[in-house]
Amino acid sequence: MSSFQGSARYIADDGLLADVNAAVVLGRPLLVKGEPGTGKTVLAAAVAESLGMSAATWSIKSTTKAVEGLYTYDVVQRLNDARFGEGDVRDIRRYIRYGVLGKAFVAPERTVVLIDEIDKADLEFPNDLLRELDEMAFHIPELDETVRAVHRPVVIITSNAEKELPDAFLRRCVFHYIAFPDRERMKKIVDVHLPGLPEKLLEAAFSRFYGLRRLEGLRKRPSTSELLDWLTVLVRAGIPPEDVMAKFPFPGVLLKQEADLDVAKIRR
Repeated sequence: MSSFQGSARYIADDGLLADVNAAVVLGRPLLVKGEPGTGKTVLAAAVAESLGMSAATWSIKSTTKAVEGLYTYDVVQRLNDARFGEGDVRDIRRYIRYGVLGKAFVAPERTVVLIDEIDKADLEFPNDLLRELDEMAFHIPELDETVRAVHRPVVIITSNAEKELPDAFLRRCVFHYIAFPDRERMKKIVDVHLPGLPEKLLEAAFSRFYGLRRLEGLRKRPSTSELLDWLTVLVRAGIPPEDVMAKFPFPGVLLKQEADLDVAKIRR
């Protein structure tokens, strides 16, 4: 099997490349942490592109239950069919719907599954997936059948560290923390998304951007995606490099809290 080497639009450092490939070889989930804007969510798509696999996303909410990613039993549809005489309601299999993980288990080829922002769910959510992610199998009581993965999917789990995850869950994962890009790596990221920007404009924008991120008391530090948006606006508006530092144009593209404008001493 080929290894993950990044993609045309995803710049990964050597540590991330190594941990992704370790997770692929071991067949264990890769748990990725890092502040917003460090590329956690888009990593799965980059891995899928690099390895020639399809990808699916399970976006976690506060109300999400672990079983929903495996399968659901559509009892309401079965009752409606029983009432209106549609089909054979004795065939329960007709009312079993696979979730994102369930579909990956039964897929004829290995796939990539992103479990996005696992820390948004209930505290018991990770524990409820322990056996399924460890054994790559789950039981359907309604059918009294166990579904086992044809191929172990590449599972990438993201967390914003809003909640502590159970030790038993962590033991089953390969872990990687994505540090915020330094100037050198950020330059490569910008070159991928916005090639050909004037060097002086980039230097001025980077100085302002990283200066903001170093400010004490900032509630929401600007992220990579916000920097890319800001650079796009600066170029479209024809802002000269000297005005980037002297006047700080379009601060609302980078700073999204009123209190942060005060911290940065931005006149409104």
